[in-house]
Amino acid sequence: MATKKRKQAPARKKAAARPAKKAPVRATVQPIGPCLWFDSEAEEAAKFYVSIFRKGRIKQVSHYPNQGQDVHHKPAGSVMVVDFELNGTPFQALNGGPMPQFKFNEGVSLVVTCADQKEIDYYWEKLNEGGDPRAQACGWLKDKFGLSWQIVPAGMTRMYKDYKSPKTERAFAAMMKMKKLDIATIEKAYAGK
Repeated sequence: MATKKRKQAPARKKAAARPAKKAPVRATVQPIGPCLWFDSEAEEAAKFYVSIFRKGRIKQVSHYPNQGQDVHHKPAGSVMVVDFELNGTPFQALNGGPMPQFKFNEGVSLVVTCADQKEIDYYWEKLNEGGDPRAQACGWLKDKFGLSWQIVPAGMTRMYKDYKSPKTERAFAAMMKMKKLDIATIEKAYAGK
């Protein structure tokens, strides 16, 4: 008896895995930027910072209204928030009032990446004006408002990427002795000169 060949059903295509749904993309009004809490020096600080950076500008100054004085304790019409930019980065300076737990510390610092020694010297001198000389170490400084800054050369981290390298050890040892960074000295140490 001859067996009949059965027609095989066409192979089913496996369903392609569906990509996981992503959260909807929402447009933001501006990029992320820090809000700096001041007792009452927000406008003074913003003016100080924008005077230092070539591309610095104050965008807007907002004032406290009559409402909410039981919370903010600020006179109506006094400066509340100053929106400003430094080299395209948005900042806010807020006059929040004296609150001991809201003081600047080294846990957060602003990094200024400099193209050359001339820029390092410029930003170091300007941001350090009236600052705390005891807070100067390894390219870090604290300005007259208590805000910490790192004034560093572009590309410095490339020298520190291989922590086992004698080059890295020498460059790091040289940097650790400095307050304001000296690019030439760090690079000489890295090169073993």
